Amino acid sequence: MKIAVLDDYFNIARELADWGSLGEQAQLTVFQAHHADLPARAAALEPFDVVVAMRERTPFPAALIEKLPNLRLLVTTGMRNNSIDMQACRERGITVCGAPGCPEGAGATTELAWALILALSKRLPHEQSAMRAGLWQTGMPVLLAGKRLGLVGLGNLGQRAAAVGQALGMEAQAWSPNLTDERAAQAGVRKVGKDELFSTSDVISVHLVLSERTAGVVDAAAIAAMKPQALFVNTSRAGLVDHAALVRALKEGRIAGAGLDVFPTEPLPADDEVRSLPNVVLTPHLGYVSHENFRDFYRNAVQAIAAWAAGKPVRVLNES
Repeated sequence: MKIAVLDDYFNIARELADWGSLGEQAQLTVFQAHHADLPARAAALEPFDVVVAMRERTPFPAALIEKLPNLRLLVTTGMRNNSIDMQACRERGITVCGAPGCPEGAGATTELAWALILALSKRLPHEQSAMRAGLWQTGMPVLLAGKRLGLVGLGNLGQRAAAVGQALGMEAQAWSPNLTDERAAQAGVRKVGKDELFSTSDVISVHLVLSERTAGVVDAAAIAAMKPQALFVNTSRAGLVDHAALVRALKEGRIAGAGLDVFPTEPLPADDEVRSLPNVVLTPHLGYVSHENFRDFYRNAVQAIAAWAAGKPVRVLNES
């Protein structure tokens, strides 16, 4: 059984799980580098019976799946992966299983969202650079207390983000396609319409699951409605946002700044123009990244492989 672990940027997969428990017949290959080119990806993965994918870092469209004749099991870390063509896997007889992270792992994304909000509002990147250059107090930080926090999505992560904002003295309001009055009231958050959220919020943070219904939900009109002094943060998925409209608004100074952890192309190309925008704080999709989360990802991946090899697959994601 040949097993490939993909996109292990930190080279930690081997040490975080007991791959040896799969037996001597299991041959493990770990890929640190990302295969962006589909033909190269297909050539690299062609020999493997089992592939462990790190979330959506490497997509598995039908065009790739049909070039992997030996693939029988695809394990994704996490319990949702929109970059895998589940139908194509079913048609080819490939089982797709999930490997959840640690229960506390969801909090990491909220922590990062607030790190980006605070970095933007307190001008941390600018003042850090200025201090190292020998300067002192080059700009005025923004006071968040008394300001309005707009949450696009009020699920688990959105509620966590709301609680932090409220603890800082912010008024929290939320909108999503499925938000109910009851859920908003339970979180102590005011439910508003989409137009009101984008036009009245001082800070907007996105916490939606990407789906066919939510793709592009933060559209050009929503971005155009934002206040000139507003800050925008996305630690969810790039596909939720009209990226080109956001970049235009940032370049033209129509919004004050953005904190971005997710991008239309990942890894973000070195020459992407968003890297050079002075009013943007960037992180490389770190929202779900933590030692604890990756430990459980890989341990649960090993469990999924063992269960599948025994003829009793667990956490199957592509059952008909």
